[in-house]
Amino acid sequence: MAVGLIALLLPLAACEEDAPPPVETVRAIKTMTVADRASGTVRKFAGIVEAVDTSSLSFEVAGNVQELQAERGDDVERGEVLGRLDDEPFKLAVEGAEAALGRAKAQFAEATTEFQRQETLFQKGWVAKAAYDQALASYQSAENNVKYQQSQLNLAKRDLEKTTLTAPFNGIISERHVDAFQEISRGEPIFDIYAEEAMQVHLSVPETSIREIHLGLPAEFSFPTRPGVILEGRVNEIGTVAEAANAFPVKIALLQGSDEVLPGMTAEATLLLGGEEDATSYLVPVSAIAPGTEPRTGYIFVFDADSSTVRQVAVRSEGVRDNQVVISEGVGGGDVIAVAGVSFLSDGQRVKLMQP
Repeated sequence: MAVGLIALLLPLAACEEDAPPPVETVRAIKTMTVADRASGTVRKFAGIVEAVDTSSLSFEVAGNVQELQAERGDDVERGEVLGRLDDEPFKLAVEGAEAALGRAKAQFAEATTEFQRQETLFQKGWVAKAAYDQALASYQSAENNVKYQQSQLNLAKRDLEKTTLTAPFNGIISERHVDAFQEISRGEPIFDIYAEEAMQVHLSVPETSIREIHLGLPAEFSFPTRPGVILEGRVNEIGTVAEAANAFPVKIALLQGSDEVLPGMTAEATLLLGGEEDATSYLVPVSAIAPGTEPRTGYIFVFDADSSTVRQVAVRSEGVRDNQVVISEGVGGGDVIAVAGVSFLSDGQRVKLMQP
């Protein structure tokens, strides 16, 4: 009987030992991106899309264009060859500089031998000091000539290298100014290039509104020629000197890219203007707030995309407006926050975004 009982218990013990560890449950959360300011005046401004990184490419030497390997609209990579000049004159210049350097070295060798001979004779008193000084001057002149001819050779080699034009960064050719077999001067524009990834919009803001704009202010863009394309941006540069019609230049970086948006296009920017004191007040749904222990306090859970976790953040409320809470502390524009089931979340909890 005991043997039978032991035989029954052994499989149960083995099952307990081999039981797999519990699988961590990753909760799916519904989120929103904080964007709506609690106060301010909505204003619209027209602007022009421009690339953040632009460059006008040119050869650093004059010559005849032998070939151009890029056209307007081409995607190019950093270091890619875009064009070449006829390098034959530059190769001949290098050969001439090498020959001149060879002659200078031969003259320096002769001057060195003569100086050493005159120095020995002068030390023994067999020649006058004038002869010694003349040999020394010839020696120093020949030495300096070698250095000069070496620098000329280095310059000739550098000019030869400059007959090849390469792309300074990954980008798109926006303009080509010359054709092959055309004689060009040093510094004459050959290509215009811009980096596709980084775009911004240049606005002219009237002096009556410029004090209401601050760095980091969110903006939304629409494009008259691209209906349906809506992009977000943030103010990254505010001019301090007025331009035409007493308007100040303001640049707003686009936070997303779009194949349909190109430099030179017209954009309409929508901004919620207000002073710096208004910039920290945002509207969030009531469902996103977990109550705190003190009046007008609570918590929100901010999603961290890098770690796929939520971070509990204390916030302060300034009241409720249309079923939304006005938050004055603890939240910022662009924060991704949980808006449902916050009572089931904890600081540092791993989560995943709810798929639509």
